[in-house]
Amino acid sequence: MRTTSVSLAGGTLAIGLLMVSFGREATLPDAVLDAVVEPRLVSEVPTDLGWCLLPETRLYAAEREESLQRRAGAPAAGTVDADRPPIRTISDNRATYSAIAVDPTRDEVILQDENLFQILVYGRGSNTPPKASMTEPKRRIGGLKSKVEFNCGLYVDPASGDIYSVPNDTVDTLIVFGRQARGNVAPDRELSTPHGTYGIAVDETKQEMFLTVQHTNSVVVYRKTAAGKEKPLREIVGNATKLEDPHGIAVDPARKLMFVVNYGNAKTTSRTGPGTFELPSISVYPLDAAGDVAPLRVIKGAQTQLNWPAGMTIDPEEGILYVANDGGDSVL
Repeated sequence: MRTTSVSLAGGTLAIGLLMVSFGREATLPDAVLDAVVEPRLVSEVPTDLGWCLLPETRLYAAEREESLQRRAGAPAAGTVDADRPPIRTISDNRATYSAIAVDPTRDEVILQDENLFQILVYGRGSNTPPKASMTEPKRRIGGLKSKVEFNCGLYVDPASGDIYSVPNDTVDTLIVFGRQARGNVAPDRELSTPHGTYGIAVDETKQEMFLTVQHTNSVVVYRKTAAGKEKPLREIVGNATKLEDPHGIAVDPARKLMFVVNYGNAKTTSRTGPGTFELPSISVYPLDAAGDVAPLRVIKGAQTQLNWPAGMTIDPEEGILYVANDGGDSVL
């Protein structure tokens, strides 16, 4: 495969079909205009090593099929692969759901929509009919006043029903809404957070709030009622922590443990040179961990089937972790 570079006089550069004008507009003599009506070949640059043809199949579809084959062909010992249809479905063809929370006290399901920057609240028994494109939510929270942007982490206060929304990109502010909030309304409370927060978990017994931070490979812990520019109570960060692009987080106050899922993008801060790409993992820490502390244990490896693990929650009675496994289109 070869590309052809052409040059035009008169302050205009053309490469292939792209033409960019970079000079001030000027009147040119007719002779010059006649000379630049057609492009003139300057050189031919071979680019055989720099280009490749797209495969016939779509890349995502091929990776998805490969993932399914791996999962079906080599299940971990004791793993049960429950490939069954859902009991019911909540659909919206305009939304990109990034997090979910259930409020059993008020019989509601709350979903983060990262596409249209809104929080959607449904009845817990909502079910989109097969031929319908969406289910209308009971209420929506969104708009400029709400500061809902790139909303990913989500927590619902079991006592008050307050909704805690964590941003991940443009707005470094955790926002809290009362359970009756709807429409384009301002948050009831705001807390300035580090850039790149993602997951949230709350220890209700100690009234502490845990946030993962992707870009610094850290976990910050605040008072649950923190507001404004209040500083965190403590932070877990450093090479020994083995935090590698942390996303979801869950806490188990009864067993005094904290669980963090990692994508695997690692960065060491005590040496020069590039970072590394590790396998996805779940790191386990003491609930009161602080500083550059090593995990108690790490769940990692091919048999875990972890692949872009994102959201995570824990059954407080059984101590069982549930992980939303984005890359595998599965719940582990």
